[in-house]
Amino acid sequence: MKKFLAKLKKSEAGATAIEYGLIAALVAVAAITGLSAVSSSLNATFNSVSSAMDGASN
Repeated sequence: MKKFLAKLKKSEAGATAIEYGLIAALVAVAAITGLSAVSSSLNATFNSVSSAMDGASN
């Protein structure tokens, strides 16, 4: 049992998995923040194009 606990204490596989999870969460938060900043200007552009196309068809 002592050997198992000593081996478990030395193992860093769990810590590495947690670090990768935190990095993935940080990337997701950055992507969501960036996309929400761009979404309003993109929405305005699509509305402008849609209005121009509606005016051209009449």
